[in-house]
Amino acid sequence: MSGWGSWFGGGGAAKKDAPKNAILGLRSQLEMLSKREKHLQSQADEQDNLARKYVSSNKNAAKAALRRKKQFEHALEQTSAQIMTLEREIYSIESANINKETLEAMKSAKKAMQQIHGGLTIDKVDQTMEELREQHAIGEEIGEAISQGVATQAMDEGELDEELEALQQEELDNKMLKAGSAPVSDQIQRLPAAASGELKGKATQEEDEEEELRKLQAEMAM
Repeated sequence: MSGWGSWFGGGGAAKKDAPKNAILGLRSQLEMLSKREKHLQSQADEQDNLARKYVSSNKNAAKAALRRKKQFEHALEQTSAQIMTLEREIYSIESANINKETLEAMKSAKKAMQQIHGGLTIDKVDQTMEELREQHAIGEEIGEAISQGVATQAMDEGELDEELEALQQEELDNKMLKAGSAPVSDQIQRLPAAASGELKGKATQEEDEEEELRKLQAEMAM
């Protein structure tokens, strides 16, 4: 039967499940020993109570109870030691199984990395990076060319605005020349702000000079 099991892969499955089955068996035994431990502790406590009960009235019964108590305590110590041994074995098997599974996972990771890097070489990586750098440079050149085109268009719009202002000023000048009989105040209002300010300053200065001249004429008349 073992040969047939190995032929169909049963042996491998049994080997894989061996740690699990061992832990299940140990836990089952541990559960039984735990129940026995509680029972022995209960029996020892019961005999202790009997010994206390007969300590004064019946010394033989008290001694017999103490003797049974010692037997239960001895069995209890053995059971507790067995429980500790089983717990240690369970921990050891679990740790060994975790180490084995961790190693298998690392082996799988190694195989995956080998498959990933199988078609890669340093030369291929360098070539790819160089091609990426070239594409980035081309993209930057294209972006600069597009930006320059936008700037040129904006500059052309500015030149158009300047030419339009020049035409408007020329038309305004022609209207002022044609309207020679127009009041001076209207002509001043049509002048730029800076020129208007200068004319106002000159007019004020002339008014001051005329005022001083009138004062001198008045003094001479006296």
